[in-house]
Amino acid sequence: MRHDLIPAPRSVTTGGDGEFVFGPGTRLDAGPGTEDVARWLRGALGAPTGLPLPPYGAAGAAGAAGDAPVRLRVEPAVTAALGPEGYRLEAAPDGLLIEGGGAAGVFWGAQTLRQLLGPDAYRQARTDPARVWRVPAQRIEDAPRFRWRGFMLDVARHFLPKDAVLRCVDQLAAHKLNVLHLHLTDDQGWRIEIERYPRLTEVGGWRARTKKGHRHSDLWDERPHGGYYTRDDIREIVAYAAERHITVVPEIDIPGHSQAAIAAYPELGNADVVDTSALGVWDDWGVNPNVLAPTDRTLRFYTGVLEEVLELFPSTFVHIGGDECPKTQWRQSAAAQERMRQEGLADEDALQSWFIRRFDRWLAARGRRLIGWDEILEGGALGPAAPAEAGTDGEARTDAGARTDAGAADTALSAGAAVSSWRGYAGGIAAATAGHDVVMCPEQQVYLDHRQDGGPDEPVPIGYVRTLSDVYHFEPVPPQLAGTPAAGRVIGTQANMWTEVADTRQRVDYQVFPRLVAFAEVAWSPLPVPEERDFAGFQGRMRRAHLARLDALGIDYRPGGGPRPWQRRPGVLGRPIEGQPPIV
Repeated sequence: MRHDLIPAPRSVTTGGDGEFVFGPGTRLDAGPGTEDVARWLRGALGAPTGLPLPPYGAAGAAGAAGDAPVRLRVEPAVTAALGPEGYRLEAAPDGLLIEGGGAAGVFWGAQTLRQLLGPDAYRQARTDPARVWRVPAQRIEDAPRFRWRGFMLDVARHFLPKDAVLRCVDQLAAHKLNVLHLHLTDDQGWRIEIERYPRLTEVGGWRARTKKGHRHSDLWDERPHGGYYTRDDIREIVAYAAERHITVVPEIDIPGHSQAAIAAYPELGNADVVDTSALGVWDDWGVNPNVLAPTDRTLRFYTGVLEEVLELFPSTFVHIGGDECPKTQWRQSAAAQERMRQEGLADEDALQSWFIRRFDRWLAARGRRLIGWDEILEGGALGPAAPAEAGTDGEARTDAGARTDAGAADTALSAGAAVSSWRGYAGGIAAATAGHDVVMCPEQQVYLDHRQDGGPDEPVPIGYVRTLSDVYHFEPVPPQLAGTPAAGRVIGTQANMWTEVADTRQRVDYQVFPRLVAFAEVAWSPLPVPEERDFAGFQGRMRRAHLARLDALGIDYRPGGGPRPWQRRPGVLGRPIEGQPPIV
C-alpha cells in the first residue's frame, strides 16, 4: 500500500479491500485518559466534515445502524512496545482503533488519521457537503525516534501576536513536533510580562525603529515596533500547547543579549563602564556589547524574573540563553573584576560560567533543569559540579546571589543541565561525552532563517544555502557519537527560526516551510543514514499530498520553483556566508 504520510511511520500494513467510512452516526469512544484527544479530534474533523462525532455514550450504546465507532485507547502493551508517544492505528469496516502508549501517543495517532482523510480534512469548513470520508483498511505502528522534537521561534526581534503563536502550535502538532522553544527576550525587545518589574515591557517591549535587512543595510523602518504577552496570554499559549502534547520551553537570555532589560532597568548593566541610563532598546542586529553586570543586584533581579517564569511555564527545562556574551565591558569593569577576585575565577569566561551556574543551581533546587546554548560549556563548565547548597531550614538556597564555594566547582554545570548545540556539533559532542543531555540544532543545518537557494530572488538572503534536501539529510547524532553510550545523551533535535529579517507571519511561513516538514521526518522517523535516505520518495509524498495540506492550513510556504512575486523583497540587503554563491 502506498501512503503519503509525513512523518513516515515505522510500518504500514494493508488490511485488504475494505475501508472505514465516517457517517452521521459515527461516534468517538474515548477510553480513560483520551478524553482531551477526543475533544480535539471532534473539533479538528467536525469543521471540514460536518460530522458531529458525538461521544459513544456512558452505557456503551452503539451509534446508528451501520455506523462503526472510532475508539481511542491508552494501552499498556503499546507503552511496552513503542513507548508513551507510540501508537497503533487499525482501520477496518467495523471500526477504527487508535491506541497509544499514553495520551500523547493517541494524539499523534489522531494526527495520522487526519492525514489519511486527505488534505481537505485540514480546512475550517466543508467544501464538498456530498463528500464521503473514508480510510482504507490498514494497520499502522509508529513511534518517534527522539523525545525532543523542537522548533525555536524568536518573538523578541520581531514580535508575533498571540494568535500567530497558537497557529504555530497547530502547525507543530500537525507534524508531530512536541517542543516549542519561545525566545522571549533579547536586545531588541522583552516579550513577557513580569509583574514585579513592569518597565521590562513598558520600556523594554518597544523600540523606536528597526533596521531593514542585515546590519550593514542603510535602510530603516521608522515605525515603532513592539508588543508582549501578558501573563494570561502565556497561560493560554501553554495550555493550548499542552492540549496538543507540546511543551513550551521559555528562554530568558542572560547574561548577553540583554540591552532591552538594561534599557528598562539601567542598574542591571555595567554602569561603571558605560552610561547605561542612556541606552534604549536596540534597533540594530548583531552581537551587542552591553551585557549584564555580575552583581548581586542583577542576580536577585533575574531570580525574581525566573520565579514568575516558573509560575507560568510548567516545563522541566528553562532556557537561559548564555550565548554571544562579549567580555569587553567585564574586562573594563572594576566591579566585574572584583567579583572575579572574590570568586577565585581565572578569567572572564569563567565569570560567565559562574553566572550561568548560579541559575543552574537555583533551577535544580526547584526541580527544573537549565538548558542553554553551547557557550554555557565555556569557562570550566564541564568541571566537577557542586550540589545545590542547603539553607538553615534544609531547603535549597533561594537567593541566586548567595555566596558559594569559590573555584572551579562553582562554575561547573550540574548533572541535569543540558545544551542546545548551535555552533555545529562540537559543543554537543563535548557535552554528551561529559554526561549532559543535548539537543542538536546546528546553525549549518537547521537554522531556518538561512536562505533556501543561492538565487537572486530570495527575500533578504541570510546565511548558508540550506535546501529542502539539505534539511532532509541532516543527522542529529554525529558520527563521533554514533554507536557509543554518549549517543543516548542526544535527547533530540530542534530547528530554529530567528526573526531579525522576518517581520511578519507570512515571512516566517516562507522561511520555515516546507523545510520544517523535512525536519519533522528527521526528528520522528527511523530514517537510514543520510546517504541512503529516499529524498525522492519524500518529495513524492510532499507533491502528492502534503503541499495540499499546507495549502489547506493557509501556510505561505516557499514553492519549489522559487518565491512568488509577493514573497520577494528586492533591494533589502542580506548577508551571504563567505564561500557561498553571492547574491547578484
